[in-house]
Amino acid sequence: MEISGALADKLLRLAKGERLPASTLRSGIISELIAEGIILEQRKGRAKSLLYVADAAALTAFLRNHYAIEDLSAYAAVFRKEELSRAELTRSASDSKLRAVRTFKGFLVNSYMPIAALLDGKKITIHPQAGTFQFIHSYENFIPDAGVVIVNVENAENFSCISLQKSLFEGMSPLFVSRYPQNQSKDLLKWLQGIPNDYLHYGDFDFAGVNIYLNEYKRTLGSRAKFFIPDNLESLILSYGSRKLYDRQKPSFDISEIEEAGIIELIRLMHIYKKALEQEALIALF
Repeated sequence: MEISGALADKLLRLAKGERLPASTLRSGIISELIAEGIILEQRKGRAKSLLYVADAAALTAFLRNHYAIEDLSAYAAVFRKEELSRAELTRSASDSKLRAVRTFKGFLVNSYMPIAALLDGKKITIHPQAGTFQFIHSYENFIPDAGVVIVNVENAENFSCISLQKSLFEGMSPLFVSRYPQNQSKDLLKWLQGIPNDYLHYGDFDFAGVNIYLNEYKRTLGSRAKFFIPDNLESLILSYGSRKLYDRQKPSFDISEIEEAGIIELIRLMHIYKKALEQEALIALF
């Protein structure tokens, strides 16, 4: 049996002399401590009782011997931290797998031209060899040059073949990022919030793609975020758009509240031709 963060907090309060209602301390571990005489009961009326610790040293010894918790305060603290290391958990308890720790954090980056940046205060260049990507782990300390445009590529195939699509991004210094395979985390969005660079969202040209952009990125990044619209969007939708894709999707946003001209034009074209376009179609053009 493991001691949860919530129970650790309550044990810490007891160790500091607080008296807590027995009704808030229903646990097998609490029963053990009562049986050992470490936690005592104070009756308050016919139905209510308070639990307290008379000897904090005895509680410390019990936790050390039975649960390998050397420092209850440190043990409780690690459960409150957003990110933990195995070493921190090991110092407070001997089991480094006590709580799931996401050690593989960050996101992929790609570029077809050298992109200057700082990582942990040191100058680096992002320019992966063809057939490879770079993974930014220490993203909190990753700062691209101010003139770099961050292009978030929603589709993995487009991201891996970005050099074939470079004519779409002429005139800018783009750093391409992908939240896959880490799409369950918010690392990319946290990083984008912490840098001033312009943001370009390169997603599918359909209602689902617009929804992802509006609800996950535009809402957070505001005016520095734009949805990527190719110059020949109308001919692309007409030639390569899918009627099935258009028919099976519905907008989950209020179109009347959209102010971004590119998205307004995209929605207009989808309704005219009754088609939507997946971004993979743009790879085949080059």
